[in-house]
Amino acid sequence: MRAGVVHAREDIRYEEIEKPQPKAGQVLIKVKYTGICGSDIPRVNGDACHFFPNVLGHEFSGVVEETGEGVTTLQAGDRVAGVPLVPCMKCDDCQKGNYSLCKNYSFIGSREFGSFAEYVVVPEKNAVKFEEEVTFEQGALFEPATVALHGLERVNYRGGKNVAILGGGTIGLLVMQWAKIFGAKQVVVFDIAPERLELGKHLGATGGINTLDKDFMDQAMALTDGNGFDYVYETAGNTITMKMAFELAANKAQVCFVGTPTREMTFSVKEWENINRKEFTLTGSWMSYSAPFPGHEWDMTAHYFKTGELKIDESFIFKKVPLSEIASAFEMYKTPGTVKGKILIDSEK
Repeated sequence: MRAGVVHAREDIRYEEIEKPQPKAGQVLIKVKYTGICGSDIPRVNGDACHFFPNVLGHEFSGVVEETGEGVTTLQAGDRVAGVPLVPCMKCDDCQKGNYSLCKNYSFIGSREFGSFAEYVVVPEKNAVKFEEEVTFEQGALFEPATVALHGLERVNYRGGKNVAILGGGTIGLLVMQWAKIFGAKQVVVFDIAPERLELGKHLGATGGINTLDKDFMDQAMALTDGNGFDYVYETAGNTITMKMAFELAANKAQVCFVGTPTREMTFSVKEWENINRKEFTLTGSWMSYSAPFPGHEWDMTAHYFKTGELKIDESFIFKKVPLSEIASAFEMYKTPGTVKGKILIDSEK
């Protein structure tokens, strides 16, 4: 089969490798689309790849082509989304159902070969079926959609409240939609890119605020009668937005850091004192799993994509790039601001 193989930093090649075969308990998937995740970029353009040669790709959809011995829940022809985490199921965290915190996990598309290829093999439980009403493009976005829902639920979320989404990227706009689905009074997206704020409104945000505006904090507080936001989700992993979360939080608010930080950061006494004076709750979120594996996050994503309440349309996707041109996709990320949305790799081209 053909695959995009990482051989070294900034060296991903479209070449022929051996087609995998499903063992007992596994399924072979003919890949349709794979989304490029932010974590893939440093694995190709930086030094984060676990080993060479490697085949990345973990946000994928496809069709089951063959099943291994003992597989009972899937059959050839099933439309499926890939579940990348392969927990050990034996450690204390796995035994408690906290699969995201597994101490001995593997991961499809980083620690073992993934879906930047024509075919990928996964364990039976790592393929979630979806129906005809769900497109393969949507199927490739199950994984980020489940990450967003897991983040939403890391706090005691309730409808009827004001929600701030810091960062209008893929995860941020999916968290925004989940918050709306579950009854937010208003959901406001904060970003520096006007096109992301417009996309947020197109997908259902009640407002968008450009944080480059000098009076953006005044605009935000005006929307909440000066009280701040009941729920704040930081999805960018940016030092500025992490500090901003503390300012936007209302008294007794609940704040979740969904974004992955990339730089060291410090808080001034005044900044940090917000957590005392406002008595808000702060937590983090990691991946997207619950018991029974892979979790209700995946079932709910399949359901709400089917109903159309969770929206992914062409405006969400920046570009579809043939697998044969995968190197060009990663070249785009070398120029900041070039990629304005999700890139999908088309494994059939």
